Amino acid sequence: MSRRVVITGLGVAAPNAIGIDQFDQALRNGNSGIKFYQNLKDLNFSCQIGGKPPVTQEMIDQYFNPLQQKGLNSSGLIYGVMAGVDAWKDAMLPISSEEDPDWNSGIIFGTGILGVDKFRQAIHLIDAGKTRRLGSTSVIQTMASGISAYLGGMLGCGNQVTTNSSACTTGNEAIILGYDRIISGKAQRMLVGSCGDDGPYVWGGFDAMRILPGKYNDNPEEASRPMSATASGFVPGSGAGALLLESLESALQRGANIYAEVLGGAINSGGQRAGGSMTAANNEAVQRCIKDAISFAGIQAEDIDYINGHLTATTRDATEIENWTSALGLSGEKFPKINSLKGMTGHCLSASGSIESVASILQIKNQYVFGNINCEDVHPDIIDLIDGSCIPKKTLDFGINIAAKASFGFGDVNAVTIFKRYKK
Repeated sequence: MSRRVVITGLGVAAPNAIGIDQFDQALRNGNSGIKFYQNLKDLNFSCQIGGKPPVTQEMIDQYFNPLQQKGLNSSGLIYGVMAGVDAWKDAMLPISSEEDPDWNSGIIFGTGILGVDKFRQAIHLIDAGKTRRLGSTSVIQTMASGISAYLGGMLGCGNQVTTNSSACTTGNEAIILGYDRIISGKAQRMLVGSCGDDGPYVWGGFDAMRILPGKYNDNPEEASRPMSATASGFVPGSGAGALLLESLESALQRGANIYAEVLGGAINSGGQRAGGSMTAANNEAVQRCIKDAISFAGIQAEDIDYINGHLTATTRDATEIENWTSALGLSGEKFPKINSLKGMTGHCLSASGSIESVASILQIKNQYVFGNINCEDVHPDIIDLIDGSCIPKKTLDFGINIAAKASFGFGDVNAVTIFKRYKK
């Protein structure tokens, strides 16, 4: 019998809450973490709102010692360390000794871009001929693998420690890569997740593309409107999510708390062909990814109770729903319940897949589906495909046995993971 993989730890730093209990409550209440930022207005952004985890100095002191805080200027790194360390502690795992790494535990923790503010600081110093004032941490704060390297050192992991990057698919991809490593017998435990920086130097490019909403600067909590007829673009966000994946055998031996089981998933690309492009998905590739994930998980489409969609609050939302109905062969009232976290957090880019997976697992564990906010006016093209009851507007007590989490990213890349309620 093949190995089974379960989730024994979670961590999250999201725009609407930090910490698992707080995040679970925020989901149930439909709390938005999207706010107005004066610096975006001062820089003449059209969209002057975004989602940032509400990190305080007191929190930073809990995760970083004074030496580590010296020159620390990488928001994504901070979010990633907070989520990753929390997931490790939530799994009740010890931190290995100074001399002996934990050879059975590894890390795959992705990011899209890391340390942008540190880069900006460094560029100004270098151009002023003050390179020696960069300090000794500018490289580890700005290299893409800085987050996995940071966590690897903090936790003493001796298995594979690496960073993946695939735009908005990054977090979901990390889960599948970690799952594969455990299934293949190369690791007992993998800390997986993703993080992303915030601020104008990350979000500016999207503002220039005119794909962010510019008319909600006075009422930011209403701006992110997945599946809505009045959706006008995605709100940029940031943060980190982390999951501790573990072989079932190891989890049972340790007596670990098990949140849910990972049945597997699929990753593919549309090759930027047949309608796919750098910014749009090849629809056939999306449908293949969904079907492959279902096939690998050994389930039927009808077994899926709940979908956490990619659903960014753009014109592509209706297309995503159409791809789901085609791939599943389900429509109308037979379609599973579906929601999008982005109404509360905005689109957290490279961090989105992992934060939204944490949200999916909490719903499985606690048997509810959170309500979609800002979705009173469901897009008519979506209503033509699925019944309105499949898109809850308020949080429902709901039995979830199997859930699907989808992520679709720039570069025409896709990932779908299947989770299942754990039963002994």
